[in-house]
Amino acid sequence: MRFYLILAAAILAEVVATTALARSASFTRLWPSVLAVVGYGVAFWLLSYPLRVMPTGVVYAVWSGLGIVLITAVAWLGYGQRLDPAAILGLGLILAGVLVINLLSDVAPH
Repeated sequence: MRFYLILAAAILAEVVATTALARSASFTRLWPSVLAVVGYGVAFWLLSYPLRVMPTGVVYAVWSGLGIVLITAVAWLGYGQRLDPAAILGLGLILAGVLVINLLSDVAPH
């Protein structure tokens, strides 16, 4: 369970970093650029811990899937980026895939 909490922290750090990256204007704005670089560093450092005990594919599926959904939610709610029905369906399928891996698969630690 501890490694899932660390993975969740890694995902949150990556979401913060990606949001800052989008606001950095191609690294021309100092503070969003610093936050992006530091956030990615923290995210990858935290990501290295679950990789010690969990299968790489499972860690990466959770990392990328939840990261995509959370970043999209931040962009939608925080910055007014629009989502069409196909995008919402696709995000739902990504989330469903993460849930299937974690709840039904024997490769993910329960």
